[in-house]
Amino acid sequence: MPQPLKHALYVKGNSEQESKQDFVAGLRGFLLNDMAANMKACFESEVEPKMLEAKNKPETGEDVHSAIKSKNVFKFYSSMRYNAQEMVWRNALRAIHHSADDLDRRINAINNETSSSKLHLDPNLKIPKNVSAIDVHLAPGSYYREDGSANWVGGALYDHGLNIFSFGMMGSNLDDIGQSMAQYIHKKFPNFNPKKILDVGCTIGHNTCAWKLTFPDADVMGIDVASACLRYGNARALDQGADVSFTQMDATALKLDDESVDVVFSSMFLHELSVKNIKKVLAEAYRVLRPGGLMLHMELPPNDSLTPYDAFYLDWDAYYNNEPFYKAFRDQNFTKLRTEAGFQPDSLIEFITPQYTYMEPEAYAKAIEVKADFDENTGRLAEGIQWFGFGAWK
Repeated sequence: MPQPLKHALYVKGNSEQESKQDFVAGLRGFLLNDMAANMKACFESEVEPKMLEAKNKPETGEDVHSAIKSKNVFKFYSSMRYNAQEMVWRNALRAIHHSADDLDRRINAINNETSSSKLHLDPNLKIPKNVSAIDVHLAPGSYYREDGSANWVGGALYDHGLNIFSFGMMGSNLDDIGQSMAQYIHKKFPNFNPKKILDVGCTIGHNTCAWKLTFPDADVMGIDVASACLRYGNARALDQGADVSFTQMDATALKLDDESVDVVFSSMFLHELSVKNIKKVLAEAYRVLRPGGLMLHMELPPNDSLTPYDAFYLDWDAYYNNEPFYKAFRDQNFTKLRTEAGFQPDSLIEFITPQYTYMEPEAYAKAIEVKADFDENTGRLAEGIQWFGFGAWK
């Protein structure tokens, strides 16, 4: 179930709206656990044996997709999952609109009480087509949505929608990814003390703030092209006492000096970009990193690391969830992407981590002593999820 978010901008809506949100979150949990398990069982018991009998062993996710898409279990699963995705945003928006006036006052009051140095918007920045041309994740208006004077709606929709979408799997502040990534680095590399941390494609800054929790002495900045997310994210962070800043900026063309940053981080961002722009982001990360700095991206695992079925399962979003670049990114050679950006082969880093905020710190430290392998729970929003991080040291 979605958890009450720990900040003043969280709106529950009325009792009917709250019940509907709980229903949608529960439905998504059922789909991604129980129904997904049934679909896999159908593949293993019916589809795959017929493929092998026909001497057509599945080698890729596309092979699995082609073979299973005519099955009723896949059609029903896909229809239900698509509709559940639309229900996520519809129910989040209802709660936001129900409390819009109050939420507007709260956001403006928080942002106006603080120094403008924490939030820097660029009215001349052109919104890239990967954001403006489609409703990413089927979210109406995408991430940059502004409803008249409510120029923060895209951020509120992202925050409340993600809370329903993740059905309690991303922590009570939706920052488990950021905390897990930052804590892994902190515990594995205790002598690494970054002074400036950059979170690119930060949306509402939920994972930006997580880095500040782990490295409190660092200057932490989140950037995104969506001003609605940044306005909302700035107020969200300030309400929680997080001393971070936000700047409207395109990660493919950073307005930062060479060798001026110690960490360049992103979370579930690269798969929203074309391969051409992914290469620009990685090259920019290399440029702005100081020697000894770290580039780190939390992402879905590459397809060449997964079984054909698991690759098919994660690639569902590319076909049915308005994720046009999703599969092309995961089909890339992640080693080549990094070395072409300038990083040395012996500087590359990859790891799989359990969820930090769902464990005691001592248990987490012990868990990451053992190298984890890719499995069906890597990057998959379901019980037992593990996060995948990859990057490189400069």
